[in-house]
Amino acid sequence: QVQLVESGGESVQGGGSLRLSCAASGFTFSSYSMAWFRQVPGKERQGVASIDHRGVTITANSVKGRFSISRDNAKNTLYLQMNNLKPEDTAMYYCAAGSYASMKSYEYVYWGQGTQVTVSS
Repeated sequence: QVQLVESGGESVQGGGSLRLSCAASGFTFSSYSMAWFRQVPGKERQGVASIDHRGVTITANSVKGRFSISRDNAKNTLYLQMNNLKPEDTAMYYCAAGSYASMKSYEYVYWGQGTQVTVSS
């Protein structure tokens, strides 16, 4: 069955860095667009970055220049490198797989369970 398993989330101080990983299985990873979303309680899920099967990326303005998305099709793994973290980056981070690369959650059909990132000031 399809599985997306995120890892790498933890508590860090502002200005720090983290790399999130998402291990995919049960579908043809290289054929899918992938994305990272984040959500805080009481707010809508927000697109952070997406990458299509060719490696073309889209990054949200709020994290542009600080976060970068990448994928390793040989390892069926998606990454999110997060630098210069800010307290407002605190959220649950989810990876998702879909047919189209976008920042809209309804475009994605498979979702992971999430990994928590907490940034202190």
